[in-house]
Amino acid sequence: MLATVLSSALLGIDAYIVKVEVDVAGGLPSFSTVGLPDSAIKESRDRVTAAIKNSGFYFPQTRITANLAPADIRKAGSAFDLPIAIGVMAATNQVDPARLENAMILGELALDGNIRGIQGGLPIAIAAKENGIADLILPAENAKEAAIVDGVNIYPIQSLSEAAAFLNSEKEIAPEPHTHDTDTHTAHPEMHIDLLDVKGQEHVKRAIEVAAAGGHNLIMIGPPGSGKTMIAKRIPSILPRLSMDESLETTKIQSIIGVLPSDTPLVVTRPYRSPHHTISDAGLIGGGNVPRPGEVSLAHNGVLFLDELPEFRRNVLEVMRQPLEDRQVTISRAAASLTYPANFMLVAAMNPCPCGFFTDPSRDCKCTPNQIQNYVSRISGPLLDRIDIQVEVPAVKYAELAAETTGEPSAQVQERVEATRQIQHQRFANTTIHANAGMQSKQIREYCKVDDQAQDLLRVAINQLGLSARAYDRILKVARTIADLDQNPNIEAVHVSEAIQYRSLDRSFWKN
Repeated sequence: MLATVLSSALLGIDAYIVKVEVDVAGGLPSFSTVGLPDSAIKESRDRVTAAIKNSGFYFPQTRITANLAPADIRKAGSAFDLPIAIGVMAATNQVDPARLENAMILGELALDGNIRGIQGGLPIAIAAKENGIADLILPAENAKEAAIVDGVNIYPIQSLSEAAAFLNSEKEIAPEPHTHDTDTHTAHPEMHIDLLDVKGQEHVKRAIEVAAAGGHNLIMIGPPGSGKTMIAKRIPSILPRLSMDESLETTKIQSIIGVLPSDTPLVVTRPYRSPHHTISDAGLIGGGNVPRPGEVSLAHNGVLFLDELPEFRRNVLEVMRQPLEDRQVTISRAAASLTYPANFMLVAAMNPCPCGFFTDPSRDCKCTPNQIQNYVSRISGPLLDRIDIQVEVPAVKYAELAAETTGEPSAQVQERVEATRQIQHQRFANTTIHANAGMQSKQIREYCKVDDQAQDLLRVAINQLGLSARAYDRILKVARTIADLDQNPNIEAVHVSEAIQYRSLDRSFWKN
């Protein structure tokens, strides 16, 4: 007898419908799974067999074939355990086949019949809604994230026997209450970190405000203990709040990778990712036989912080050039080619030399000029060209550490950043650009016009300060953001002057 169960699989950050066809026919006992399954799916026959028997149901000692259609797309994961088991039971008249016509089923089976959580509950629920499927049966720990999607009945299941009783109308299970996405989205949790914690470094705080307001990439250079990492961790607290579309997209990425907490149905804070410098290029941008998102995608709509930037391997840093430019990353394999979003703000930190004290007036640097040059040159020009703001972070003086006043709280800075982003949203309303950092040559010519006095400053910066020509556009984009922070439609000389300061390290560190 043949039974068909609707299920789903992930492709990129989206899901698609998979028909699990289970045929129980005469012949010697066997259990085979076809349809380009990975090792986890092939091993499901052992989990399914044990779960059915240990749940007190009959397991047929005949030839069983499970097909995952469409058969030309490789499937991965253990979420097909439950639909295969239900298919076997439906084919042997232990589950009512009529109940399966408009229901999607997913779940990983334990050997005792209990159901474990899966990855991608939110995109799977979205796929069910888009395909007009009324009911979604999935593990209880995935129910809250799936309940974000209206129009689908989400039934949380904890065991195979419970699923069978529900499908046979022997047990009533209340659908998971739908969490109204706007209510969840507006319930912003309080940030546990704040710019008030940072003593001194007022010019660095100003730099990260400009970077956050325009979506600019930022690099901080300073001796150990000057507060670079501490400041970087607080950048998400001043970024604009996530929009609903951004929240859903961020939640989908965390859901498919399996890092979304079961009690967090919707991500409402900007991601902050800080990978170790030993990370591989596949770990950073994504990869694997079945491509999975990397750190650049997990940082989508948030911050990717690379501490001790020169310690990262050269090939790892270079693979970021395409995501920084295109705001997405495409991973091509023989089996599939997937595109993941990667619209993140890059924040990097580094010491000025191997020992770290080259710019520290209170400590002696023991590095030779060649050592310093070799250390700094680990960062390539093309990568540096994609970083708009460079700021030096000096050691904090004792007077600043002991002072009672600590500056502005993050919430106050965030208000200015959001007001500035609103100006940019109106400016780029009919384009795919979301912030000043994404402007191309056409937009720079249109929105970054400067007067004669500002042009004189730019001429001095290029000719006398030794700034590279590639820094010209970066200065104009940063100056546009500074003017927006001042609610000024025109870029004046004072805005250009501040923007030039954020490229002054071109001369002291990179030129020679």
